[in-house]
Amino acid sequence: MPPLPPRTSAPSWRTAWDAALYGPEGFFRRNAPADHFRTAVHGSDVMARAFLALAREHDLDTVVDVGSGRGELLVALHRLAPDLELLAVEVAPRPHGLPDAVAWSPVLPSAVDGLVVAHEWLDNIPCHVVEVDGSGTPRVVHVDPVTGEESLGHPVTANGVPPSMRRWLDDWWPLPSEPGARAEIGSTRDSAWADVVGRVDRGLAIAIDYGHTRGDRPASGSLRSYRHGRAVPVVPDGSRDVTCHVAVDSVAAAVGGTVTTQRAALGRLGVATGRPPLTLAAEDPQAYVEALAGTATAADLTAVGGMGDFYWVVSEAGGVNASLG
Repeated sequence: MPPLPPRTSAPSWRTAWDAALYGPEGFFRRNAPADHFRTAVHGSDVMARAFLALAREHDLDTVVDVGSGRGELLVALHRLAPDLELLAVEVAPRPHGLPDAVAWSPVLPSAVDGLVVAHEWLDNIPCHVVEVDGSGTPRVVHVDPVTGEESLGHPVTANGVPPSMRRWLDDWWPLPSEPGARAEIGSTRDSAWADVVGRVDRGLAIAIDYGHTRGDRPASGSLRSYRHGRAVPVVPDGSRDVTCHVAVDSVAAAVGGTVTTQRAALGRLGVATGRPPLTLAAEDPQAYVEALAGTATAADLTAVGGMGDFYWVVSEAGGVNASLG
């Protein structure tokens, strides 16, 4: 299919986004995610303990962390269970001081026998953005990487635009005809996670992210940027994160996965949010303080309207349904 002549000189959002995060000077090649935003694996062992329980339950002795940041989750797992084989998959160079027991690679292994976790990775997989124009036609959105100024490109129905984009919209995010309605086409996330799951010979694969399903798609899309812990204007210039929510129902369908909430999954894995018994304070004050801190973190990770609403897409080797809810 011959390329379409450009309607705008700016790159598409997908192209600009990919360069901003993963290009030679991309955000994730130069920045530690924990310096810019907090995730559930930062600052406590609660998630590590949950994943350890899951690995033990399924007799798995390998954990692969996709989009590992600086290896925080795997460092915690190594401290809790030194017998585990641990692999971080991350585009950034190996951090100084990382335990030798944590292997580091910029690419996925060809095959995995173990537990694969991708925590807030899919939301950073670049995707095309479309917007309905004044005539009610969805068009590809382009963006100036320096200023963030947007412009509309070709209709998604035009010859030369991949038909898969229109199919995905029809199947997963049908847009109304109102001008300004937007969608982020999640086919790139579906393909990325299908590639990960396809490498699991035995074990489980879990994608964890903030997201939406067909019944609650955001009418204006969900593109966001963060830097140093604060929301900033969305500009794909490499100085800030660029993210958007994940269409988790589409991801699950692509791999035969089951969707559940983080609240349900952590409850199933024994993460307790109740206050430790006061008798422990008298018997072992230090243990009581540690337990109290753990339950406070657990409450945060399972909170309604917060991290508890994160989605887990869970599948077994070969795309077999697995349930944690």
